[in-house]
Amino acid sequence: MPTELISLTLITLLTALMWVPYMFNLVKVRGISDALGYPSGPADVAEWAGRVDRAHRNAIENLAIFAPLVLIVHVTGISSDATVIASVVYCLTRVAHFFMLVFAIPIIKSISFMIGSICQLVLAIAILQT
Repeated sequence: MPTELISLTLITLLTALMWVPYMFNLVKVRGISDALGYPSGPADVAEWAGRVDRAHRNAIENLAIFAPLVLIVHVTGISSDATVIASVVYCLTRVAHFFMLVFAIPIIKSISFMIGSICQLVLAIAILQT
């Protein structure tokens, strides 16, 4: 399997699992029935759990950009060293972004986000140059 698709698979899996720590905290705060039901108001989760939720939403928003780019690269057969490196670096920066956001380390969080965005641009430029 091409490296770009492996990176896409790994970051999709991570994004799919990011909600788990939030739910553990929600169950702790509200109890299992409220956490799995329809509570009347917003959850008073721990600050870190709120950051997990924000990181999860941000990961979904960025996956919606990254996934089509990787799939276009794959379908058109324009894989190159640049697209491979961009995909791997994107995956690593998204992992870093998640943990930096959860642990409230703002500068590295922002840098990792910017590098991930640059990786998306590299993929888009590679596509547009064909």
